[in-house]
Amino acid sequence: MFNILKPVSNYAKETFQAVKNIGQGLSVTFDHMQRRPVTVQYPYEKLIPSERYRGRIHFEFDKCISCEVCVRVCPINLPVVDWEFDRQVKKKKLKHYSIDFGVCIFCGNCVEYCPTNCLSMTEEYELASYDRHELNYDNVALGRLPYKVTQDPMVTPLREFAYLPEGVVDPHDLPTASQRAGKRPEEIDLNS
Repeated sequence: MFNILKPVSNYAKETFQAVKNIGQGLSVTFDHMQRRPVTVQYPYEKLIPSERYRGRIHFEFDKCISCEVCVRVCPINLPVVDWEFDRQVKKKKLKHYSIDFGVCIFCGNCVEYCPTNCLSMTEEYELASYDRHELNYDNVALGRLPYKVTQDPMVTPLREFAYLPEGVVDPHDLPTASQRAGKRPEEIDLNS
């Protein structure tokens, strides 16, 4: 009699385990169904880069003193600074400045160490091209005004989920004066 009950109890245990595994899988599925979609419809919707995003470098030709600090602090000696010495005023005169974004690692050292603040990081991230030589930006291309996602009338700007204010889940209906969740870096008290 007990020989018949053993296979039946094993079958019941395996059935219970299978139902439990299926239930766990379905709970994950239902949990994801309740979340907001994370797909961005790219050409028509673009994410607003975070506050400290390191995009294309902007260069102001008139501020540069040709000190070449940017070249020395660059891990790959990337910026090309071409200058000539003006004997009348005894100063360097900048002739040409270029950065190859096909090689740049966007570390931001050149911006951080520039003594005259002629370099700055922008939030422009669309640098793709079909020819790698088009990624070599000269001082004219570097001096072009930075592109901002929020100023393009053809694009709906979206904030990342981490940057939405507390309680807001939909990035489409975002009030213009809303602050992101959490504290800004300068508001953080390091002593506590």
